[in-house]
Amino acid sequence: MFQKKMKKETYDKENERPLIRASICNGEQVAGFKNIHTGKFTEVMVIRNSRDMDEFLEKYDIAIAEMKKEY
Repeated sequence: MFQKKMKKETYDKENERPLIRASICNGEQVAGFKNIHTGKFTEVMVIRNSRDMDEFLEKYDIAIAEMKKEY
């Protein structure tokens, strides 16, 4: 009946970029942020379907065009 408002989270836009890390073996996808200087990936959530992807994009206020996929 009532939807819970999602709290907007932030990330360091100057030093991190949003990324989907996907496995070529089993297709598992993990959304997170990769530090552009060190290459360290910080996992945020597992992406199982389009609803999970939409939730990640809305939570961090990211456009789908900004997302990159890494295998």
